[in-house]
Amino acid sequence: MIVRDRPNAIALLFTLRGSIVPEILPHILSVALFAIGLTIISRFQLWPISDLTVMPFTLLGIVLSILLGFRNNAAYDRWWEARKQWGQMVYEIRSLARASSALLGKHDPVQRALLMRILAYAHALKAQLREEPERENLAYWVGAPALAEARKRANLADAFIAQSGELLGEQYRQGRLDSIGLKLLEERLTALSGIQAACERIASTPLPFAYTLLVHRTAYVYCYLLPFALIGGVGWGAPVLVAAVAYTFFGIDKLSEHLETPFGRAPNDLPLDALCRIHEISVADALGEQAPQPLPVKLFQLQ
Repeated sequence: MIVRDRPNAIALLFTLRGSIVPEILPHILSVALFAIGLTIISRFQLWPISDLTVMPFTLLGIVLSILLGFRNNAAYDRWWEARKQWGQMVYEIRSLARASSALLGKHDPVQRALLMRILAYAHALKAQLREEPERENLAYWVGAPALAEARKRANLADAFIAQSGELLGEQYRQGRLDSIGLKLLEERLTALSGIQAACERIASTPLPFAYTLLVHRTAYVYCYLLPFALIGGVGWGAPVLVAAVAYTFFGIDKLSEHLETPFGRAPNDLPLDALCRIHEISVADALGEQAPQPLPVKLFQLQ
C-alpha cells in the first residue's frame, strides 16, 4: 500500500510510484497514434472524416462513465471490506491476548502456545490469500510437531484455529477454565474464523466476468472511435484530447482491476506483512516479551 504525503501540484503530475500509468501507457500511446494517423488522413483529404457528429460519442461517453463508476465503487467496496476484516483481526487478537492473560495467567505456557498458534494462523492466512508459498517459518511460532499436525488439514490457517480450540478445551477439562472463561476465549476464536471466511469469500469471488468484459470492451471501443468525432472540430488537437480521455477511462478500468484483488503485492494492495507485524507486537506485549519493530515504509510502499 502506498504511504506518503500528498506531493505538490508539480510533483503530482510526474509521480509514478503507485500510479497505473506504466501499465496503461502502451494503450494510451496506441490510441494516440491511431488518432494521429486519422488526423493526417483527414488533413490531407484522403478520407472525409470531418463530417461526423459528436452527439453519439457524448451519449456513449455518459454511459461508459456510469459503468466505470459502478465498477470502481464495487471494486473499492471489496478493498475496503478486506481492510476492515484485517483491522478487526487486530482487535480480536488483542482482545484474545488480554482475556487469556486474565484467565490463564500472563506467563502461563498454555497462553503462550495459544497466542503463538494465532500468529501462525495470521501468517498462514496471509500466504493463502496471496496464493504464495509460506515465506515465514511457521515452525518458529508453533514448533515442528504442531505444524506437522496442522498440515494434515486442507486449510492450514483454520487448522491453527482448531488447535487453539483444542488447547482451550483441554484447559476446561482440567478445571483451569470454567465455562464462562471458555466461552469468552472461544468467542474470540470464532470471530477469527469469521474473518477468515470473509477474506476467503473476497479472494474467491471476483466481480462478474461479463460485467468486467463489458466495461473493458466499451472503454476501448469508445477511445478508438472518439478521434472520428474530434478531428473535424479540433484538428491536430484531437490526438491530445483522445490521449487524455484514454488515460481517464483506461486508468479507472485498470485501477478497478487492482482494487478488485486487495490481497496481492501490487502497490495499492493491502499491507498484510505490516498487519501481521502488528499482531506480533500485540502478542509480544501481552506475553511481556520484547516486541519487534513495525515494518518500515520502503520507497513509499508498505508491504
